[in-house]
Amino acid sequence: MAASSDIARDGRRRRAQDSRQRIVAAMIALIGEGHITPSAEEVASRAGVGLRTVFRHFNDMEGLYASLTASLAEQYEMWLIPFESLEWQDQLREIVERRTATYERLLPFKRAGDAHRHMSPAIQAEHARMRDVLRQRLRSSLPRSIADDATRFETIDLMLSFEVWQRLRDEQQLGIEQARALIGGEVERLAGL
Repeated sequence: MAASSDIARDGRRRRAQDSRQRIVAAMIALIGEGHITPSAEEVASRAGVGLRTVFRHFNDMEGLYASLTASLAEQYEMWLIPFESLEWQDQLREIVERRTATYERLLPFKRAGDAHRHMSPAIQAEHARMRDVLRQRLRSSLPRSIADDATRFETIDLMLSFEVWQRLRDEQQLGIEQARALIGGEVERLAGL
């Protein structure tokens, strides 16, 4: 009897995990399609669950944004894999390529994050964490003569920021390759390459 009870409990747990994953995937899909602030109703409809199910898994929309943020953070992991090159100059070029490729994939989520960051502790915390990780990774890749030069380092960090990519793509309406070339060229110039 205990075995069938365990099987039923495992089945409920799997269904609950599946529902939770579908809800987060629905939120990702909606934002990826340009819905900066999808409602709980839209998420429930896309996930194929009831509205009550959304709030059974997430106490509020902040909880859903926290799960979304954690899921998207995995996209940044490619930045942390070892560089192919041992030379700092080529590593800097890899940083430009990795960041701009990731920024382009995450652009709709950046727009949504910007709209919600002021009221979401989860988004604020993840934004600060990633900023710090990226700054440290950049600092450790550069020679000390550049990393210790506050003006050069801060300007290179600025040029490699998501905010610069977003401005070039959205406000200045540059194409992907043109924006990447502009950032890469300016970063190389600042690094003296």
